[in-house]
Amino acid sequence: MEQKGNNAETKRLNKTKIAKYIYHHGEASKQEIAAALNLSMPTVLQRVKELLQEGIITEAGEYESTGGRKAKVLSVAAKVRYAVGLDITGNHVSFVLLDVSGKVLEKKRIRCAFEDNEEYYQNLGEMLNIFLDKYKVDRERILGVGISIPGIVDEEKRRMSQSHALKLENFQLDKISSHIPWRTCFRNDANSAAYAELRGNSRDTVYLSLSNTVGGAIYMGGMIYKGAHFRSAEFGHMILVPGGRPCYCGRKGCMDSYCSAGVLARWAGDDLDSFFKGLEEENPVYQTVWREYLNDLAIAITNLRMAFDCDVVLGGYVGGYMDRYMGALEDKIAEYRIFDLNQNYIRTGKYKHEAAAIGAGIRFVEEYFDGIS
Repeated sequence: MEQKGNNAETKRLNKTKIAKYIYHHGEASKQEIAAALNLSMPTVLQRVKELLQEGIITEAGEYESTGGRKAKVLSVAAKVRYAVGLDITGNHVSFVLLDVSGKVLEKKRIRCAFEDNEEYYQNLGEMLNIFLDKYKVDRERILGVGISIPGIVDEEKRRMSQSHALKLENFQLDKISSHIPWRTCFRNDANSAAYAELRGNSRDTVYLSLSNTVGGAIYMGGMIYKGAHFRSAEFGHMILVPGGRPCYCGRKGCMDSYCSAGVLARWAGDDLDSFFKGLEEENPVYQTVWREYLNDLAIAITNLRMAFDCDVVLGGYVGGYMDRYMGALEDKIAEYRIFDLNQNYIRTGKYKHEAAAIGAGIRFVEEYFDGIS
């Protein structure tokens, strides 16, 4: 219930709670909000009235009548502001445009090899403007640009201590945003993708990213666990096969050497699309490679389940192709199970290739609601 004294801060907090509830659920009625947030109906009516007057939410229709007056459908006024997400990899840049409902309005992936020089950073700013021009975005309505990047990122200091994928160490991230004229923030790519997939989820979950490198994130208590030194969930460097294949980190047998996208792509001229196309066409070499890959991945997933005892979501480049192969993967996992004999705890992500960019950009959407006064 609204606190006694009805002070301005309590009003603001309740207003923010209501707006965020509608944002997370897509739509809601006043009655539903009052019950879910344990607020009195007069409080909900007043705060909703203010949110409507300020253009933060809108009435999007009416629910079916259950005998009385039809309840109004409340939703976020989505296109009053926008956020942008970028995902930078060694060979590509992905762009997404989000409205403040969190919906992806536009996305584009461009092949562009990363280089630590002024020309690359200037080109990044130009590509962003071209992307925004295509959708005719009012630049004044952009909340900010979130940037996802592969490496160990200190978000507060805006520094990256290391990135094997980009071959950088002790790197000042503001160089990347030097030609982007909006507020920016930076996130590790796997953390970004995990947050896009899992935000609002009430279940603790491990996110396993199977891209050019193997990484991941641990989602606990509604937040990404970052670790004491921003190195949590470096699953790619857990030893899978002692003394096995060399890894780029200098050791042997790391998960990265068995479960990264490159393990598959190198059989098809470093083209993952071509590998999976050949797999669908029953290329016998690809089928053998795939069976070995699934076996290694099954061991990795089983180890994560044993360590964390929670759901596992598959993302990254390989995760984007996994839907049709989940039955085969689950059969492999069953061979290594000790517990969970009749329980499915693994699934694929819903955003596929653009997850990291969405997770980076969504921060500004959430700041928009946190800043409601």
